[in-house]
Amino acid sequence: MTLIEKLFKRIDSYRDDMIKLQGELTAIPAISPDSGGDGEFEKAEYLKTVLKNFGFNDIQTYDAPDERCTSKKRPNIVAKIKGKSDKRTFWVMSHTDVVPPGELSMWSSDPYKLRVEGDKIYGRGVEDNQQGVVSSLFAIKALIDENVVPEYNVGVVLAADEETGSQYGIGHVVKHHPGIFGKDDIIVVPDGGNPEGTMIEIAEKSIMWMKIRTTGVQCHGSRPDLGHNAHKANAFLITKFNNLYKDFPSKDKLFMPDYSTFEPTKKDYNVPNINTIPGDDVFYMDCRVMPCYDLKDVLAKMRAYADEVEREFSVKIEFSFPQKEQAAPATSMDSEVVKLLTAAIREVYKKEPKPEGIGGGTVAAFFRRAGIPCAVWSRLDEVCHQPNEYCIISNMIGDTKVFMHAIMSMK
Repeated sequence: MTLIEKLFKRIDSYRDDMIKLQGELTAIPAISPDSGGDGEFEKAEYLKTVLKNFGFNDIQTYDAPDERCTSKKRPNIVAKIKGKSDKRTFWVMSHTDVVPPGELSMWSSDPYKLRVEGDKIYGRGVEDNQQGVVSSLFAIKALIDENVVPEYNVGVVLAADEETGSQYGIGHVVKHHPGIFGKDDIIVVPDGGNPEGTMIEIAEKSIMWMKIRTTGVQCHGSRPDLGHNAHKANAFLITKFNNLYKDFPSKDKLFMPDYSTFEPTKKDYNVPNINTIPGDDVFYMDCRVMPCYDLKDVLAKMRAYADEVEREFSVKIEFSFPQKEQAAPATSMDSEVVKLLTAAIREVYKKEPKPEGIGGGTVAAFFRRAGIPCAVWSRLDEVCHQPNEYCIISNMIGDTKVFMHAIMSMK
């Protein structure tokens, strides 16, 4: 039996322990104050105990202050074991926070009590992101239990606040403790993927969420001549914004869809009755822009369209931005992290992986902006944030083996 086969066998033996840890983590809600929770402190404290029991020899906590929490802090755990060389580290970065369960009547069981059915476990957070947490911890536990010293250090990052922007999570860690991660490190974020386990995410589009408030003059519905219809002005503005598809036409097959998108989404309430012309109207845009374009240029074109509508309808249009992020540099298809994951996925899942780009944003952007190649990968059914969220147990075990294969293949 080869060493990797021995390690894989050890991982297979952890099945019940992995399910048990999933249950213990699910029972500890870790919800951001932004979503009505008290943060991740209790869950982080429990995880530090788990790390100590597993045999991690270097456990550090980097707290982000947050007065809204009982603990007054949002803990970020960085733990690792030593390899033969300290020159670099293989990191797996997961997050400890979860989203609220939502409407409880849509759940078949208590979202905070693990339910096991065949090859699936159900509960809030089991896929997003406890599958990544558990897989990464047990990969390192297998090394410790088999007394295997890897070529380089191996570590996990268990970060707070991913679900609400990462200001108190990995964003805080990278900003205030940049020396933790080196340019030669390997970083995998198991917080995205597909049911086949073939998608290695290496690039993201720029994101611009916009709030557009148009102010006119309210009047009676029978006397439009006495007012300025803010709702009508916004309707015309939305049709003008549809021209953005032609203004920024670049395509890239790395992404799906392979072009920029500019879509009106949410609409705020304006007037309560049919026979009043609104003098105030608000709608929102979700723009996902190809990395080749500067968001400043996109915004300038949108402002020009808004100026046209202002002149035509005698209204005032203001932009604000719930979120605006220029795309981080992509991770190269030829990077070591992509090669390591590709080889491991082929070996463990017998699938042919493919580097891809996505329209959403992930914490990988923090590392990419710091000049550290990072890949987002896991085998997921993508049921995060849904009622009856589940994790496939065989995926959790398989992902552990993928991490192990990549760790043992570092040269």
